[in-house]
Amino acid sequence: MYRFLLTPRWWGINLFVVLAIPFCVFMGTWQLGRFEDRVQTHEAADKQPAPGTRTAKPLDELLPVDTVTSGRPATATGRYADQFLVPGRKLDDRNGFYVVDMLRTDSGKALPVVRGWLPGKAGHTSVPAAPTGDVTVTGDLQASENPATAGVDATGGLPDGQVGMISAASLVNLVPYDVYDAWVTLQQPDTPAASGAAAGAGAAKGAAALRPVPAAAAQGTGLDLKAFQNLGYLCEWFVFAAFVLFMWFRLVRREAEAVRDVRLGLVADTGATPDRDADTDTPAAP
Repeated sequence: MYRFLLTPRWWGINLFVVLAIPFCVFMGTWQLGRFEDRVQTHEAADKQPAPGTRTAKPLDELLPVDTVTSGRPATATGRYADQFLVPGRKLDDRNGFYVVDMLRTDSGKALPVVRGWLPGKAGHTSVPAAPTGDVTVTGDLQASENPATAGVDATGGLPDGQVGMISAASLVNLVPYDVYDAWVTLQQPDTPAASGAAAGAGAAKGAAALRPVPAAAAQGTGLDLKAFQNLGYLCEWFVFAAFVLFMWFRLVRREAEAVRDVRLGLVADTGATPDRDADTDTPAAP
């Protein structure tokens, strides 16, 4: 009765099933692996010591930024140059902006340094002046932001001196020097040196004190929505595999029932079942 499975039409169906089920299982296990990787990365990030308890290292030793070096204290020496404001950033549920100064290092490249956060609207709030002369900063290392980073304004159209994203790709077009593909947020906002206190006080008269910006966890290290999307995709792929197997059994059963009905004479043989002759012990009538 099941000789129809050896016909050319069913060879195609069987081949599709044989290929589709392993493919679905493979994709499901791959999504499971992605979910497990995110869980392990999240657990490893939780076990890392607080940024302030780790020893600071030179910037170049921690580059490029990855899930291991993100958040590590980094040191760099240079002179502050251009300053940019990053509007639309919240701290403790308050609206404000970041103050970013470009630290020109001895190599000629500049490191974006988030000196701190201020409440209010960028461009309408006084900003404390950056220290002058050679300075050595220690801040928590962060990877360049991208349009998917929380708080980033990728729409553009900001006034001069403001940027919506802290990244080398956006800053290199605004300054005449190379920019590190990373940035640091100071653990303690710096102030002008004591030797220039008078000048600094005059420049920063009426300016509020900068508040430190906490380092953010590296992207992909938390159990975010994408992690649970991987878990959902895992279920979908196994459902697809079960559905393919279910449809194959259903088609086999319908074909077998059609062949049986023709053999028992319950329905007229209109030629719609080409496998009838293959399922009988006598040759078909000429």
